[in-house]
Amino acid sequence: MAKNIMIQGTMSNVGKSLLAAGLCRIFKQDGYRVAPFKSQNMASNSFITKDGGEMGRAQVVQAEAAGIAPDTRMNPVLLKPTTDVGSQVIVNGQVQGNMRATEYYRRKREYIPAVLAAYNSLASEYDIIVIEGAGSPVEINLKQEDIVNMGFAKLVDAPVLLVGDIDRGGIFAQLYGTVALLEKNERDRVKGIIVNKFRGDRAILDPGLKELAELCGVPVAGVIPYTSVDIDDEDSLTERFDKVTERKLIDIAIIRLPRISNFTDFSPFERYGNVSLRYINNIGDLYQPDMIILPGTGNTISDLKWLRQCGLETAIQKAAAAGTLVFGVCSGYQMLGRKISDPDQVEAAGVTEITGMGLLDMDTILLGKKVQTQTKGVFEGVRGMLSGLNGKSYEGYEIHMGRSEETRPALVGAGNVYGSYIHGIFDGPGISDTILKALCVQKGLDFDALGTFDIEEYKERQYDLLATAVRNGLDMDLVYRVLNREV
Repeated sequence: MAKNIMIQGTMSNVGKSLLAAGLCRIFKQDGYRVAPFKSQNMASNSFITKDGGEMGRAQVVQAEAAGIAPDTRMNPVLLKPTTDVGSQVIVNGQVQGNMRATEYYRRKREYIPAVLAAYNSLASEYDIIVIEGAGSPVEINLKQEDIVNMGFAKLVDAPVLLVGDIDRGGIFAQLYGTVALLEKNERDRVKGIIVNKFRGDRAILDPGLKELAELCGVPVAGVIPYTSVDIDDEDSLTERFDKVTERKLIDIAIIRLPRISNFTDFSPFERYGNVSLRYINNIGDLYQPDMIILPGTGNTISDLKWLRQCGLETAIQKAAAAGTLVFGVCSGYQMLGRKISDPDQVEAAGVTEITGMGLLDMDTILLGKKVQTQTKGVFEGVRGMLSGLNGKSYEGYEIHMGRSEETRPALVGAGNVYGSYIHGIFDGPGISDTILKALCVQKGLDFDALGTFDIEEYKERQYDLLATAVRNGLDMDLVYRVLNREV
């Protein structure tokens, strides 16, 4: 069976996911077969594997860093928020249904056999498993039924590295308070504490770290600098949403829907020096973009209502009428049609039918059975502004409850309004280039002014940069001693 090591955090968004990805890359570089694992993930960003299973995007990133194919065993329980108090529950890649938080909390120990089976299966095939926790291990109201932090560490006898985020402030209280609230047997599992996202002179920090180690009774395993790497974020806590972006030669506005999902679909556009990608959630920030993207969402009808109420629907319709390129992906595609029906209350949004934005000539019905499949092909029959996509290969995945047509091409639309169910549709060779070239023609710009790149080479370089930062920041001798149970 594989050796294991677990990354837990003092709170959400302290960098557990990227630290786990960095360790996966380091162990791969050092010659080990390594796989990531997170027993329960709550996230809006998901992925469909080759066998049609759904899993959290964070473990997909970690698998890529490890140089292996994503596998639903790496994330056996996925919770996808659909309302403020409920989520769609996915176990071993398949939908179990929607549950309110109270119901899931009551039932989640039922999933322990599935979680352990997934972990043990992975552990029989790899040398090392890098396990990621969720949130904080000392949420004392949730600890009794924990299956993702110390509860899981006990089940698989995993040593723990505890990470805190110094960029938020209060690092000493974060780490010491977390250790202090752990039970004795849990504290014994913590083999090192890590300060993440550090900026400044390490010498100024060292005296505090020495006292912190004494207070916690645990050595400092490392101080990792604030690292700017372009790697997909886990969920809606992403800094992308809050970043103020100046409008550049080509300006793309992504509508930040309340329950936005799979926003990593649009990463290819971020990597051109003179293309701005802005996430906006009010009409005052829309301005006059060259392209408007409606992304996927965890609740299509509720978020369409929100678009209507805040005035963005009307603004998008006016922009489309004026010739702006409008592109909807998954739920965003559904919103562009004439109407959306939900006769069985799949989304529990309180209505059985709602009119759409009327920009595409199609209707959508939401059904109980979820479409989960990878897909690939060649664009055909594309008309209008994006006709240059014809003949280009696409590859991605579909993940949706709605059916818009019995048979449909990969890309629906003409003129300047398009939609697709395919996540990852912009990733294929030449696809983002073709779209940006069409926008350049419309504005009389030279495409070469935007800058180009090799996306796969770029992604591998980012994982290597992350691994270098993590390796340099950690005491890797200590990490390996923890892994080998020598401390």
